[in-house]
Amino acid sequence: MAEFYTRKGDEGFTGLLGEGRVPKYHPRPEAVGCLDECNAAIGIARAISRDPATSPVLLHIQRDLYHLMAEVSATPENAARFRAIQSSHVSWLEEQVEIISSRVEIPREFIVPGDSIAGAHLDMARTLARRAERRLARLVHEGEVENKELLRYLNRLSSLLFMLELLENFASGSSQPTLAAGGTGNPQ
Repeated sequence: MAEFYTRKGDEGFTGLLGEGRVPKYHPRPEAVGCLDECNAAIGIARAISRDPATSPVLLHIQRDLYHLMAEVSATPENAARFRAIQSSHVSWLEEQVEIISSRVEIPREFIVPGDSIAGAHLDMARTLARRAERRLARLVHEGEVENKELLRYLNRLSSLLFMLELLENFASGSSQPTLAAGGTGNPQ
């Protein structure tokens, strides 16, 4: 049986898609790790989602995130080989936000996560998408990543995840979100 592990990372370095290895705490693997965390949180939300529209949208996003991870993992010389995310992907996210926003009421103030299990996981995914966006912004600003559509994608993704949170809360029977300011809501 083939071994599952390579032992190449035992000294705290990891390979890139291209020549060279970097410390695991380097900004590039840090950004990829944040994208991976976001993808995992989306997977949990997809597994427990109730509204039939949620799961296919989340699966589409998860597949896009693998493309983002590949491009961010690539050295600058190889990034074009792995470039898949374009403005059309950002437009797709914007279309999904529009579709879902027609089905939910958007609160005028901050909400407290936790009105549904899937909604809470989507909120976690949203915060992880924001962290990935911050890590990626550093790579873009330092000239390590060229494709600015990746940043736009993550920015729109966090908006879509919020809308899906509202949709899942509604699908779980929460007619009003719990508001951060202590207003009316559906305490559980």
